[in-house]
Amino acid sequence: MADTGSAPEYKKYQTYALNVDPDQDDKATEIKLCNFSRPHMRAFHCSWWSFFIAFFIWFAITPLLSEIKITLGLNKQQLWTSSITGVAGTIFMRFLLGPQCDKYGARVLFTVVLCIASIPTALTGLIESSAGLAILRLFIGIAGGSFVMCQYWSSRMFTKEVVGTANALVGGWGNLGGGVTQLVMGSLLFPLFKTGMSAEMAWRTVSIVPAIVAFSTGITVYFISDDSPKGNYSDLKKHGNMPEVSAAASFRSGAMNFNTWILFIQYACCFGVELTMNNAAALYFREEFNQSTEAAAAIASIFGWMNLFARGVGGFASDKMSARMGMRGRLIVQTVLLACEGAMVLIFANTSNLAGAIVVMIVFSIFVQAAEGSTYGIVPYVNPPCTGSIAGIVGAGGNSGAVGFGLAFRQLARYKDAFIVMGCVILASAGLSAFIFIKGHASLLCGSDDPNIIGKGALSVPEPDAEEEEA
Repeated sequence: MADTGSAPEYKKYQTYALNVDPDQDDKATEIKLCNFSRPHMRAFHCSWWSFFIAFFIWFAITPLLSEIKITLGLNKQQLWTSSITGVAGTIFMRFLLGPQCDKYGARVLFTVVLCIASIPTALTGLIESSAGLAILRLFIGIAGGSFVMCQYWSSRMFTKEVVGTANALVGGWGNLGGGVTQLVMGSLLFPLFKTGMSAEMAWRTVSIVPAIVAFSTGITVYFISDDSPKGNYSDLKKHGNMPEVSAAASFRSGAMNFNTWILFIQYACCFGVELTMNNAAALYFREEFNQSTEAAAAIASIFGWMNLFARGVGGFASDKMSARMGMRGRLIVQTVLLACEGAMVLIFANTSNLAGAIVVMIVFSIFVQAAEGSTYGIVPYVNPPCTGSIAGIVGAGGNSGAVGFGLAFRQLARYKDAFIVMGCVILASAGLSAFIFIKGHASLLCGSDDPNIIGKGALSVPEPDAEEEEA
């Protein structure tokens, strides 16, 4: 038989525990939450857990800020400066990590980011000034870049029919770390440490615990998981089944797509809001409703706990509407969730009693996180070969939104005014869905889906010839 010149296909696994679609690069067509088998579900669970730990250390310091404020004699502006730097540094990391996912895969990058971010987390107790606090949080913010790997990894493992739900679940359960850290650090570990030492010594030493967990997680994930259904990227390249990917070319293609930047803005108005609430909620309930540090942290944690299901609901709704109406269904879900979120923020801003504020915050949180899930139900379709870069750019939008909203909280005298600004901006972003036009797919108001495009997967390993044409 004549040699065709193509490399024989390499597969690390010949059989899978889940049903897969060979036409979509052996991605799983189903999600079995209680299954931990390699490669699909092992990657699923490693993805959300790694991001959960990253989120935990990223915001581990926030429930301690009221104590740090007393020890270092800081004012409101100095605290918010540190919170802004904590999310601003992640913007660069998300831009950087997106193209690297296309090149190296998510597994290796998760290990690098978690191990590096654990170092400044362990050094929290050494800060002595507002500048030191801001610089420390800037470097801890490296952990926030891991969201890109979280979304990329699940997009590599699951087919277009379930990718919205998969992305939403791993993202939501990972984001849950923001709520759990409020509760564990502020209401459990800090009081526990304080029983045997002063309050100052307690906040200076307690962050060592999450730092150790983060470093251990980074190392473990590297050895127990896979980059893609067919194996690790290094092995696929070695066997000639995957070309070398240019990170710069991937980023350029993603950044030149107008839809990427609309989703950037919309994600700023959902994930950016969540990050802002992670920084603001404990301080808000302590100052506006005279709660103790422990009580305020417990209340603030409720916002993050909604990630247990809310982001998954957004992704699931996006997948279901897509099955019925194609891309237009996903865009309808996106628009409705953002509009409801904006309305709830305005209601929250005008709620003056504690019980009412907590109830409204819960509903507000559900819409915030559902909108995050619906956003990443759209991302894998924008330009499939550049999904890593696009996920990074859109993810950076969340941090950019947190910087913008953080500046509003820093500069405006009343929390109410900052929340009103936030709500109005979110409502405006909902209307941007009308300007999303993805090639081969219907828009919100016109067009129809091309069945030839719809039949293709959302993300797969690029073929060598296709890669050369892109270049």
